[in-house]
Amino acid sequence: MAGKQPLNIVKMKNMKKKGVPITMLTAYDYPSAKLAEEADIDMILVGDSLGNVVLGYNSTIPVTLDDMVYHTRAVARGAEETFIVADMPFMTYHGDIDESLRGVRRLMQEGHAHAVKMEGGEEIAGTVKRIVQSGVPVLGHIGLTPQSVNQIGGYRIQGKDAQDAQRLMNDAKALEAAGAFAIVLELVTEEAAAEISKALSIPTIGIGAGRYCDGQVLVFHDILKYASPYRDKRFVKVYADVGSIIREGITQYVKEVKDRSFPAEEHVFKAENHAGSETTTTLYGSQKEKVGTTS
Repeated sequence: MAGKQPLNIVKMKNMKKKGVPITMLTAYDYPSAKLAEEADIDMILVGDSLGNVVLGYNSTIPVTLDDMVYHTRAVARGAEETFIVADMPFMTYHGDIDESLRGVRRLMQEGHAHAVKMEGGEEIAGTVKRIVQSGVPVLGHIGLTPQSVNQIGGYRIQGKDAQDAQRLMNDAKALEAAGAFAIVLELVTEEAAAEISKALSIPTIGIGAGRYCDGQVLVFHDILKYASPYRDKRFVKVYADVGSIIREGITQYVKEVKDRSFPAEEHVFKAENHAGSETTTTLYGSQKEKVGTTS
């Protein structure tokens, strides 16, 4: 979007202070990123949810660093004036810090991300601190953390009792202290998300976390119902049903090719003169010419 001033982490913190909601959309390729930027989105997340949405896996766990670099680079080309965050994929930031920094470097240098996102709370705070100290903005992510779905027993709502809500608060404060510029709260009860948002000086970005976060994030394919089959999600509002439009369009294309109504007169190209013209002769030769002889 020509002339757009990209968001940065200082502006985000000021937006929280002023009560201005932050908009974020998860996108995975050039055309979706370009459309999101044209719609004036604040931030784009290149999520490892691309494993489910684009690559056809049943979780985010198979997504590799190469996958993330490839898709982040495509998004960056489509949204040159938008703040882009890339997910660190499964097990790329839980071991040696040098290995974690190599992954971060690839997402920034090869993928052209402006920041990285990491799932987890107190247990990754030390790694977050080291990455922030290296000059890289980090977006935290707590609540439902899809990379840990096998450990937490599925896609379950977080913060449903006082003990769990306190755990989330501790995680959020640990990430803030480590230098995270914002935190995604996923599938967290509205009450817990509201308390966390009030307690932090950095923005919270909710997905299924209620009305009182400092911003919201949803997936491009979810808000446009761009999937087959599409699975309804309580925390998602569908703004357009492009999946049905696409399916209907392809169905009509198949029908018209089968009944030979496509291509029609307006879709074809013709030579200046018809059969026997110089153009036709040049391309295909004269019908009187013999290709070969037989004995």
